[in-house]
Amino acid sequence: MAAPSHQRGHRARLRTRAAISFAALPDYELLELLLARSLPRVDIKPIAKALLARFGGLACVLGASIEELKAVAGVGPRAALDLKLLHEAAARMGRGEAAKRTVISSWSALLAYAKVAMAAAPREQFRVLFLDKKNQLIADEVMNEGTVDHAPVYPREVMRRALEMSASAVILAHNHPSGDPTPSAADVDMTRQVVEAGRSLRIAVHDHIVVGREGVASLKALGLF
Repeated sequence: MAAPSHQRGHRARLRTRAAISFAALPDYELLELLLARSLPRVDIKPIAKALLARFGGLACVLGASIEELKAVAGVGPRAALDLKLLHEAAARMGRGEAAKRTVISSWSALLAYAKVAMAAAPREQFRVLFLDKKNQLIADEVMNEGTVDHAPVYPREVMRRALEMSASAVILAHNHPSGDPTPSAADVDMTRQVVEAGRSLRIAVHDHIVVGREGVASLKALGLF
């Protein structure tokens, strides 16, 4: 079944405007164009607006899980998967930029990657970036996922995995779904425990970054460990 003529005309106008300038499109229209490829016979404007209303912004839509996306009326498995593919592609591009040089010398690229990968996640996740002797990225792993305000962290597990990776240093990272990246007292305490666990193994903790929609906080820069 073909889409109604008024929908075809609307999508054609959106594509024409996008070809001239993506910046001219508000978020809901950009999301419409993305959804049009997954939902070719559906009126997608209300779906795009419902997604933005539900998750609070385009980044949060892409950061939502497939199951959360499918819970929005009109978003089926195909559309949800396509949106997550876009998010994954953006995250991999950021990770590639961060891995081109030593992590320490490409700090801005690392922070940009962390924001894409984690800032919009609806639940807290704890990641570890494992570095070699030259401070180049060996691997980036999500070690735990939790609730909206807590992800369990086990310092011994972090160091066990670092030894398996033959890592010389690590960078810890987790997100605050609330949006505020301010480190909590628990964040500081956990960081100090990981630092202590790595000391006897000669595995350094270069930093612990907290990512939120409002920015990124570095515990090292704040003098918290």
